[in-house]
Order: sequence, then structure tokens, then C-alpha cells
Amino acid sequence: MNARQAVADRIIELCKERNMTPNALSYRAAVPQSTIKSILNNESQNPGIVTIKKLCDGLGISLPDFFDTPEFRNLEQEIK
Repeated sequence: MNARQAVADRIIELCKERNMTPNALSYRAAVPQSTIKSILNNESQNPGIVTIKKLCDGLGISLPDFFDTPEFRNLEQEIK
């Protein structure tokens, strides 16, 4: 799994946990629907940290919480 896919999967997981649609997240996070769509469809080359921070705010979590998953920990090991 690559980092882009891990980000998309994490957003989907967090939305499901909160019974929130990507469109609702877009509204809460003040991130354009097209931006979220491009991330979820793996079309975004590099979703920036500012965008991810806004999504975290909309989800009610911190950046460390967003990245605190086995998928992201395994990515770190692959990079080293």
C-alpha cells in the first residue's frame, strides 16, 4: 500500500466510524468536495498536510490520531 492509498483508506474509515459522508466532511472541514473526491479516488498526487489537517478538524481528531495506524507505521518502515 502506498501513502496516498493509506490516506484515502483512513478518511473512508473515519467517515464510516462517524456515519459521515465525504460530502458532509467537505462541509465540516471547509475543503472542496472535488479535493476530497480526488484524494478518495487516488487522483491527488500529494494531499498536502494543510488539507489533511483541515480534514482532521472536520473529523474532530488530531493529526497524530489520523496517522496513528498500523498502515502508516508500516509505511514509515518501508521508507527507511
